Amino acid sequence: MPSVTSREWRLRARPVGEPKPSDFELATVESTEPGPGQVQVRNLWMTVDPYMRGRMNDAKSYAAPFELGQAMNGGAIGQVVASRDDSFKPGDLVSSFAGWREAFTAPAVAVNLAKLPNLQLPSQAYLGVAGMPGHTAWSGLLKIGEPKPGETVFVSGAAGAVGSLVGQIAKIRGCHVVGSAGGKDKCDYLKSIGFDEAIDYRAAGDLRGLTKALQHAAPKGVDVYFDNVGGDHLTAAIACANMYARMPICGMISLYNATGPVPGPNNMTNLIGRRIKLQGFIVSDYAATYSEFVQEMAGWISSGSIKYEETVMTGIEKAPEAFLALFSGGNTGKMLVKLG
Repeated sequence: MPSVTSREWRLRARPVGEPKPSDFELATVESTEPGPGQVQVRNLWMTVDPYMRGRMNDAKSYAAPFELGQAMNGGAIGQVVASRDDSFKPGDLVSSFAGWREAFTAPAVAVNLAKLPNLQLPSQAYLGVAGMPGHTAWSGLLKIGEPKPGETVFVSGAAGAVGSLVGQIAKIRGCHVVGSAGGKDKCDYLKSIGFDEAIDYRAAGDLRGLTKALQHAAPKGVDVYFDNVGGDHLTAAIACANMYARMPICGMISLYNATGPVPGPNNMTNLIGRRIKLQGFIVSDYAATYSEFVQEMAGWISSGSIKYEETVMTGIEKAPEAFLALFSGGNTGKMLVKLG
C-alpha cells in the first residue's frame, strides 16, 4: 500500500479581528500506509463552520484552539483507501473530524471515524442537513425552544445551514415563522422554503429599524427566538418577546471578529418581568440523540417537508476563502468544500 500525497491547511498566525488569507498556510505532506489499528482515508468533502473562528484564538473554550503550524481539523466525509482496523474496509464512506486536508492516516478513535448511516442521502449531507448543523437546529429548537402549535418563532441568520432548518422544523411543528437574512435574494429563499415572513436586516438599517420590522412580521410577539447572530438581533428579540419566551442561544456571529468588548442588549430587565429563558448550548450536549435526529430528518427530507441548499467551493485551496465567506454572507445553506 503506497503512501498518499496530501495537502493540508495550517494556522500560520492568530487572527486579529476578521481573519485574513495570510493567517493560513497550505502544506504538502505524505499520508503514510496504515499501521496496526489505523485507517487511511481520502477526503471527499470538508466543512467550514463559524465556530472555527473561536478555535483560532489562544483562549480556553469548549473546543481546543488550533495549534499554530499544525494541521487544522473539522468535519469531513471521506472514503477508506486502506485499513488495518477490522471495523473498516477499503471503499467505506466515513465521517471524521480530520477536515482541512485531502487525506490522512490515523487510528479511527483519534479522528472520530464512523461509517455513514445507510439513509439514501448524498454523502455531503452528513456535514449539513443530516450532520452537525441539522442536529444543532433540531436540538436547540425542540429541546430548548419547545415550540408549540400556533406560536411565533423568530430565527436570525435564517438563510444559513442551521437557521434555514430551524425555520422549517418550526413550520412542521405548526408555528408562525419569521426569519432574518441579508438581502432580497436570501429573503426570497426563506419564503420559498416555507417561512411566513422574512426580514432583510440590511434594509432595516439599525436596531430601531430591525425592531420595527420584527414587530410588523410578528404582530403577536415572539415566543421562541433562535439566536445565530447576537447583537441587535438579540436586543430586538427581547423587545418583542412574549411572556415565558424561550431563546436557544446557538451562535453570535456578529461578535466573533470583535477586537474589544461589545455592548450587550440594553433591555435585559425584560427577562425578569416576562420570565424569558435564555439558554446557550452546544450540539455535543445532545450527542445521545443523534440517531433519533438523523432518522427523523431523513424522513422529513424524503417526504419533502425539509428542503436544503448547499454552497460549494471546489478544491482544498478554496478552504480559507469558503471559511471567510461565512462572515460576509457568502453562503446560502451549508458552506462546503468539495475535495474529491
